[in-house]
Amino acid sequence: MRVINYEQLKSVLAQQSEWPRIVASGNFAPPMTLLKAADETIENFNLHMLNAHPGIPDREGVDYESAFVGPAMRRHPRLHYIPSRLSMVPILFRDHYRPDIVFLHTSPQRYDTVSLGVEVNILPAAIEAARARNGIVIAQANKQMPYTYGDAQIYESEIDYLIEVDEPLLEKPVAQITDTQKEIGNRIAALIENNSTLQLGIGGVPDAVLSALTNRKNMRIWTEMFSDGVLDLFKAGVLDEELPLNASFLFGSRELYDWVHLNRKIRMRRTEISNDPSVIARQAKMTSINSALQIDLYDQANASFVRGQIYSGFGGSTDFIVGALHSRGGQSFMALPSWHPKADVSTIIPKLDTPVTSFQHSYVATEQGIAPCFGHPTKQQAANIIRYAAHPDAKEELAKAAAEMNLL
Repeated sequence: MRVINYEQLKSVLAQQSEWPRIVASGNFAPPMTLLKAADETIENFNLHMLNAHPGIPDREGVDYESAFVGPAMRRHPRLHYIPSRLSMVPILFRDHYRPDIVFLHTSPQRYDTVSLGVEVNILPAAIEAARARNGIVIAQANKQMPYTYGDAQIYESEIDYLIEVDEPLLEKPVAQITDTQKEIGNRIAALIENNSTLQLGIGGVPDAVLSALTNRKNMRIWTEMFSDGVLDLFKAGVLDEELPLNASFLFGSRELYDWVHLNRKIRMRRTEISNDPSVIARQAKMTSINSALQIDLYDQANASFVRGQIYSGFGGSTDFIVGALHSRGGQSFMALPSWHPKADVSTIIPKLDTPVTSFQHSYVATEQGIAPCFGHPTKQQAANIIRYAAHPDAKEELAKAAAEMNLL
């Protein structure tokens, strides 16, 4: 590994072939210094990021690729959406979308390693795929990035060039939990037992669930990501003290980042491990909580498309839904408000007219109630969704549609 400055970085990038594929840290740890250098130096390139946020290069000559579309790429004319469950993105790198350059956002050096900090995810697989075809790996080592353990630790020998930076990390803004989110969270939490393993995403409903679990015991974390709600459970003494917390990426406050720094109780996992349904299935009472935009009477969820256009993607929800259903004592919740206030329509509809993101959930959860789904015949599923989860203003029309579909 060679430590270089910004001008040397641009010189290295200027030597790359035409239209290289750059895989960069995504989610909430974009390597902005490296991306800026690429934007200034490489005329044409493909940029592959998961859940990219504003501030990335955006001009003619920069094409986007993503299996999970973030705000910076959403509805973009140069976006190439690649449908894939998150656990299979490493296979894309290995066999279909091999990286020429990998941009990492890491901690400062510690002995002979750096750490990927808050964003591990698909990056170890990208490093391996790049090195297998003589690609290059470049890290920006940030003084503000925490040093985390597990698959986050990368040896110097795996990195070609490193540039030292001092950049603030993205932090999760404080947001109030709405009454609807709190009601959904309370209903889900009431069905979660002691000694359960949790997978929760980001947002009001996961935060509401966690805030309602402060009287539980020996809770475990095996998740794609977590935020400050898990730190609150730690402070409340709710977590199992004997087992590490497992995640693939993090997003939260500076307090959260300081807590995970050099914390051996936090194990950051590469996505092939964190999102492997067979590994998820081995977790005790695995409880998966995900959200959707729409649910139909067949218990099919749309969490990816809005008005016929890709909005996000599969992400890790399908991996965890399958794993939770296979876990002994496990359960999978699909959560959403029963009514969309802006569109003024029911979020529960007779049948999806968009591609299906996931299907077969233990429960559909709204502020109206919890509808049992898995293990019931299709007619009973539909009846439960209408009775327990649908908004009162939608029940009559849903029942009429269900009858026409021979579901009631």
